[in-house]
Amino acid sequence: MSQDEPKAKETKRLVVIGGRGDRAAGTVWLVGAGPGDPELLTVKALKVLQTADVVVHDGLVSDEILDLAPSRARRISVAKRKSRHSYAQDDINRMLVAFAHDGLTVVRLKGGDPFIFGRGGEELEACREAGVACKVVPGVTSALAAAAGAGAPLTHRGSAQAVTFVTGHASTGQVPDLDWDSLAKANQTVVIYMGVSTAAGISARLIDAGRAASTPALIVENASRADERRIVTTLSGLPEAAAEVAGPALLIVGEAMALAQAGTAELVSHVEARGRERGAKS
Repeated sequence: MSQDEPKAKETKRLVVIGGRGDRAAGTVWLVGAGPGDPELLTVKALKVLQTADVVVHDGLVSDEILDLAPSRARRISVAKRKSRHSYAQDDINRMLVAFAHDGLTVVRLKGGDPFIFGRGGEELEACREAGVACKVVPGVTSALAAAAGAGAPLTHRGSAQAVTFVTGHASTGQVPDLDWDSLAKANQTVVIYMGVSTAAGISARLIDAGRAASTPALIVENASRADERRIVTTLSGLPEAAAEVAGPALLIVGEAMALAQAGTAELVSHVEARGRERGAKS
C-alpha cells in the first residue's frame, strides 16, 4: 500500500528540482473521483488511476478510492480546507508540470468533477502553457449525487425548467457578487457550492431580489457517503439549518426540492429496506 507524502516542504523542493531531460514527457490526467461513494467512480477514472505513477489528490477523496491506485504510486495530498491550504494553487500547478517533465503519469484526483468548482481549468491552462499533455476524465459532481440521494430532481417539468451551479464563497470570504435578480426567478433550481458559512447572506440576497421566502430548500452534507445527512427547509430557514452543518455540504434552493427526503443515508436505506420487506410479504 502506498504512503502519503510525509512533508509538504520536501515535495515542493523536489518539484523545483524536477524535470529530467532523459525521459519522454509524461501526461497529466485531471480525474473526477466523484462525490465520495467509490461505486460512483467511473470506469475510465478507474482505468486511468491504475496507470498512475503519482497521485496528487484532494482531501475529500476517500481512502477506498486512493487504494485503487498502484501500490508503487506516490500519493501527495494537496487538501484544501477553509482558511487552511497545504499548497497554494500555483504550487500545485508547478508540481503537476514538474512531474510530467520527469516522464511520469500524473493523476490529479479531484472530488466531484474537475471542471465544477475544482480549479481544473487553471491546472489545464498551466499544463498547456508548459507544453505538457493534459487530459480530462469527468466525474459525478456532488450536486447530482445530493439530488439523487434525496429523491429531489434538479430539473422537473412544471417546477424547475433550469438549474444553475454557483459558488457561495467569494475569494474575500464574503457572499459573491452574482446576478441575484436572475437567480431569484421562480421555477429554477439554484445549487450553491461552498455556501454553508455564507448561508445567511445568500438567503437574504435571494429574498431581497424577489425569491419567495417559502421556496423549498435542501442542505446535503457529505453527499453519497455513509454519513450523508439531509436537512429539508425553506429559503428563509436556510441560515438556521446551515448552522447545524459541520462537514462539506451543498445548499439547493428551488421548487423541486419539495420532493426531497430528509434524514441520513442510513435512515433512508433502512426505510427503503423495510418497504421492500413489506412488498415481498404482500
